Amino acid sequence: MQKKRIMVIGEKETFLVKVLVQKINESGMIGVFEPFDVNAIGMDWEGTDLVTIYMNDGDRPDEKVLRFLIDKLTDEDKMMIPIGEKNDIVFIQKSVPLELIYKSMLRPIDNVEYIMTVKEQFNKAEQGEFKKTILVVDDDPSYLNLVREWLKDKYKVSMASSGLQAIKWLGKNKADLILLDHEMPVTSGPQVLEMLRSDTDTKNIPVIFLTGKSDKDSVMSVVSLKPEGYLLKTIDRRELLDKLEEFFILSR
Repeated sequence: MQKKRIMVIGEKETFLVKVLVQKINESGMIGVFEPFDVNAIGMDWEGTDLVTIYMNDGDRPDEKVLRFLIDKLTDEDKMMIPIGEKNDIVFIQKSVPLELIYKSMLRPIDNVEYIMTVKEQFNKAEQGEFKKTILVVDDDPSYLNLVREWLKDKYKVSMASSGLQAIKWLGKNKADLILLDHEMPVTSGPQVLEMLRSDTDTKNIPVIFLTGKSDKDSVMSVVSLKPEGYLLKTIDRRELLDKLEEFFILSR
């Protein structure tokens, strides 16, 4: 099994930072240090599984470094652990999307607690706890299974074969996005969307319609319901993944 790699980033490699990197290596992982420099971080980035930002005496990463880290962590579904004084932590929490921060730790840190926190994050990531949840609603079981196969490596995928089954599932679970078939018997996609928007618990869940019809009238009828978007069912796997990734980036 490949060792997990943690990049510790700071203004300079102080004695305490060296001790932290050493503890990472002694725990069976790979620890490396890089300064607050985009070029240095970028050149050593390959294989990085987690970032630790170590802030000392008011030294913080600048906007350019933070932008680089945000883009990298978002693209690769990775997270960070910031370490610093209270005001340093507040700065990071205001500058970085909270979903990219696994846990913030105040200095001085307990190295044993830090290693336990890192391993906990890796275990949760391997179990898929940080994946976005997508509910796919379609009356065609073959299409449901196809989409699930396409998405399961990157997202948590749940399936419902009818609008009412979807409503029931949402009563007990949360979804980050619903892919909703526009043309379904009994309860159509538009009817399901109306039900979702009328319930305070589900009204803010984003919905993207799936439609098998590409003629102008059908598309306009979908758009008039003001979902977050619509996708043709003829879409291929790569394009679907690209569209979903774009949606989640833009909706941050």
